[in-house]
Amino acid sequence: MKQWIAGVETAVLAMATLRLFSGSLEILAALIMLHFNDAKKALAVNGMLAFVGPTVLILTMSIGVLSVANELSFLKLFFLVLGISCILIAVFK
Repeated sequence: MKQWIAGVETAVLAMATLRLFSGSLEILAALIMLHFNDAKKALAVNGMLAFVGPTVLILTMSIGVLSVANELSFLKLFFLVLGISCILIAVFK
């Protein structure tokens, strides 16, 4: 197991760790909602999660783009940034 983790690219490991953290927060939030058993409190917990999702998306995309930026042409990098921008506009608007 230790050798397998050592062979994983650093950027991929960071992206996967962020996603595992995000997923763990989602599960924890669901358990908190079930514990309180109140729609108002569940809505408040869900509102807090609305901040975590886009933040994790931005961080994982940034790590991924930075790790492959030197391998991409400027045109491909432009279209990649344009696509990420469209995702972010859709999330925040």
